[in-house]
Amino acid sequence: MGSADSKLNFRKAVIQLTTKTQPVEATDDAFWDQFWADTATSVQDVFALVPAAEIRAVREESPSNLATLCYKAVEKLVQGAESGCHSEKEKQIVLNCSRLLTRVLPYIFEDPDWRGFFWSTVPGAGRAGQGEEEDENARPLAESLLLAIADLLFCPDFTVQSHRRSTVDSAEDVHSLDSCEYIWEAGVGFAHSPQPNYIHDVNRMELLKLLLTCFSEAMYLPPAPDSGGTNPWVQFFCSTENRHALPLFTSLLNTVCAYDPVGYGIPYNHLLFSDYREPLVEEAAQVLIVTLDHDSATSASPTVDGTTTGTAMDDTDPPGPENLFVNYLSRIHREEDFQFILKGIARLLSNPLLQTYLPNSTKKIQFHQELLVLFWKLCDFNKKFLFFVLKSSDVLDILVPILYFLNDARADHSRVGLMHIGVFILLLLSGERNFGVRLNKPYSVRVPMDIPVFTGTHADLLIVVFHKIITSGHQRLQPLFDCLLTIVVNVSPYLKSLSMLAANKLLHLLEAFSTTWFLFSAAQNHHLVFFLLEAFNNIIQYQFDGNSNLVYAIIRKRSVFHQLANLPTDPPAIHKALQRRRRAPEPLSRTGSQEGASMEGSRPAAPAEPGTLKTSLVATPGIDKLTEKSQVSEDGTLRSLEPASQQSSSDGSPAMEEPDQAWREQRRLSSASASGQWSPTSEWVLSWKSKLPLQTIMRLLQVLVPQVEKICIDKGLTDESEILRFLQHGTLVGLLPVPHPILIRKYQANSGTAMWFRTYMWGVIYLRNVDPPVWYDTDVKLFEIQRV
Repeated sequence: MGSADSKLNFRKAVIQLTTKTQPVEATDDAFWDQFWADTATSVQDVFALVPAAEIRAVREESPSNLATLCYKAVEKLVQGAESGCHSEKEKQIVLNCSRLLTRVLPYIFEDPDWRGFFWSTVPGAGRAGQGEEEDENARPLAESLLLAIADLLFCPDFTVQSHRRSTVDSAEDVHSLDSCEYIWEAGVGFAHSPQPNYIHDVNRMELLKLLLTCFSEAMYLPPAPDSGGTNPWVQFFCSTENRHALPLFTSLLNTVCAYDPVGYGIPYNHLLFSDYREPLVEEAAQVLIVTLDHDSATSASPTVDGTTTGTAMDDTDPPGPENLFVNYLSRIHREEDFQFILKGIARLLSNPLLQTYLPNSTKKIQFHQELLVLFWKLCDFNKKFLFFVLKSSDVLDILVPILYFLNDARADHSRVGLMHIGVFILLLLSGERNFGVRLNKPYSVRVPMDIPVFTGTHADLLIVVFHKIITSGHQRLQPLFDCLLTIVVNVSPYLKSLSMLAANKLLHLLEAFSTTWFLFSAAQNHHLVFFLLEAFNNIIQYQFDGNSNLVYAIIRKRSVFHQLANLPTDPPAIHKALQRRRRAPEPLSRTGSQEGASMEGSRPAAPAEPGTLKTSLVATPGIDKLTEKSQVSEDGTLRSLEPASQQSSSDGSPAMEEPDQAWREQRRLSSASASGQWSPTSEWVLSWKSKLPLQTIMRLLQVLVPQVEKICIDKGLTDESEILRFLQHGTLVGLLPVPHPILIRKYQANSGTAMWFRTYMWGVIYLRNVDPPVWYDTDVKLFEIQRV
């Protein structure tokens, strides 16, 4: 009965607050204590008993009461942090206040007039008894709140195991406590794994939810590329003002990376007892990626050897505040730490792929998008980690889950963001030679994907999945085609032997992209043909010996190359090609690409259920802004080919735009079937037709086609294997043009992608927090919430 009473009392207090027109004095403890002292309400209760309409009504009609409520709740959290929460009553008060603030904060953020409230000092409130102003009191409310949360996250017997057994724990212990000894989980920089404690995990989770809600002010500001993007809440929390920054960063990272959802390997164990660790791990992952939301394009960026240019270690600090979480992340360097992080992330990313003979017998985690953002941040801020990932085949444990997610989400409009981040990570990895080399490892794990069964390498898997995305994904993925093919070009010089399936898929893409209606229907479509030709040239020039399957596929499809060489450029032919386009609106035909049987246990990629919520995303920069061209020298080192002046204008000033930037803009303005704004001209077709890199392939065809034809006539052959055997032992040494230098397009950080990551990350957090629905139905500005 007690809990029903306390809910009733709590509801009465809320009604009193919303109906009082006179301000309630901050000193009226009897009134304010009703909200936290005598109640035992769960966070779900708080959300049910404090309706949105009533919070908005108090905000509009009696703002001083809402201000006092927030101030008093923060004051209670500060007192709890000061005292160390020894009694059950104090713990209950802290939890009630944090639930109440989690409920109210989004309504304060949605009103621009209130946004500064937490950054002001509250004059005189609750200080009646203190004559003189103390310095401590001059802290803005936001700072007091954040420091209290940090203290409470390392509060013995509340959120961490107490080390002392004596009962003389007094207030000063809280201040002398070295929180580095209370890190939540073993891993980076901490060897001791504390006993799991359900109550502590739940309390941590409640406080982290409040922390995430504090940080979510970013959701209420519209996306602006020029906004320096510093979130004042994150900036303060990750500064030297927070004495727990290091242990908290380590606790969050280790909690995520040490988590093993499979548990003890007992089938169905997740149905028998609930895993209280998972909600904490999700919350930790979300808080971690938000604290790491830092625009690396505008800050000191790590150079290739992992040292930073103009680091915080120099005498002169870089401009702008130093985010300690980013700083710590970039300074992790021990091999065993990297191993722990990589193994943890790979284990969790692979979890949704686990196939067991008993359906639903293993628990499937849902926070793979947060993990992908975390992995991206690790690679982006810590170059030593990136090199560690690529040093061994462990990178394939990240690659396979990403390809699985890409393939699975390709038809689902609500998962466009997931498609983008997966492709961005592969683009980042493909800029390093080691990634291409690792792809030659045979692919033997049989993850259930609806792709044809094949025998081959991880490179084949990558090409087959990319082909599937391009030919059977939905229309909104078209801006990603450039990225997908850039990845293929980046790895192509290192691919030792493509399977026949992958070779056919690449030629099918060339065939589809080189039809005249596709080439002429948008200003940048011909780039896709250039990418594919470049990939073929790289393989022929650098990996001819093992790639008889590709050479054979090129010979069989030689007409495609001849058609490209003889592409019509006269206006009537261009017009005729576009007419054909109107009759056949099918984006890419799948005929001519043989689909084998799909893998056992796989499901076809399904579109989103109608009514699924999704959040909008800002446009991503074109591939020329996303990447920087580098040339591989004889000794294997990379040399940037971008002019220095262009690098300095990475803020997107139009002065230094490449000529094809105009075409990029064209893509933004018009869809692929651009009518109206843009139409192809003879001069335009000639301008790029003359640059098509066909010499190597034409020479190959000139040499090999007569020889293959002669074998077929002499031996009356219809059997491919004989021809393949001939091609395997053939050589083109001395017959091909001089090998061109290898060009790699490396990802480069820029403010456009930083903004994209911010909207994507907050969109994921918004949609994933449904119990309680922290931000649901509030007026967010960073993105739109749409129904599929």
